[in-house]
Amino acid sequence: MERITSLQNNRIKNIVKLGKAKERKAQNLFILEGARELTLALSAGYIVDSVFICPDLFDKTDYPQVLNSIKEDIKYEVSEQVFEKIAYREGSDGLITLAKPKSHTLADLKPKDNPFIIILEAVEKPGNLGAILRSADAAQVDAVIICDPLTDIYNPNAIRSGVGCTFTVPTAVCSSDEALMWLKANNIKSFAAELQASNWYHEENYTQPSAIVMGTEADGLTPFWLNNADRRIKIPMRGKIDSLNVSVSTAVITFEAMRQRGF
Repeated sequence: MERITSLQNNRIKNIVKLGKAKERKAQNLFILEGARELTLALSAGYIVDSVFICPDLFDKTDYPQVLNSIKEDIKYEVSEQVFEKIAYREGSDGLITLAKPKSHTLADLKPKDNPFIIILEAVEKPGNLGAILRSADAAQVDAVIICDPLTDIYNPNAIRSGVGCTFTVPTAVCSSDEALMWLKANNIKSFAAELQASNWYHEENYTQPSAIVMGTEADGLTPFWLNNADRRIKIPMRGKIDSLNVSVSTAVITFEAMRQRGF
């Protein structure tokens, strides 16, 4: 296994470059950090390009078997100093992987009977996207559809905050127009979350094929979804602030839907 100790090594410099969406797209590669995240990616059939291992940290992992299926010629040992340069989080278990992204089109989604879908419009913060994917995994929603995104699902911080749920939740990326047409084609009722709605979220019926539509924290949903959704819903706010973090709001409504469905 080749050992890398220089911060000027071309492979290390390239990992730093892949922190930018433009480079990820150009190289058709993304970064995932952690042994658990790699385990989930491999289970989902992702193709690994290379793995960078810091032995002193990796010795403490709870997933030592994850490297068993990785070919030796794409493994690289790195010093702790080098690993600190390329790591995105504290308390890492010493593993960083470069992998090939998958396709995420609406055509890739195969909705089951009576699906429940989360739709995100113009999501911009990777931390929120990751947190929503984590809630979606916990609730076992059928898919997350990301419309007109301002961040991408392979942003390292989205993968980190989602603890690898990027690889466990069916996702699609498309325009709002495409998402609306897909909902109508699949007879899925849409519920747009917004502050001025007159309907409380917990008084709606989500036991039918349903999709909740969530906007940005700063601006909420655009008129497109407010005008085209089947229903508008809101969460009661009893304090002095008028809104919740979008990932929290999504989780609140999603788990109400799961409660109604008996999950």
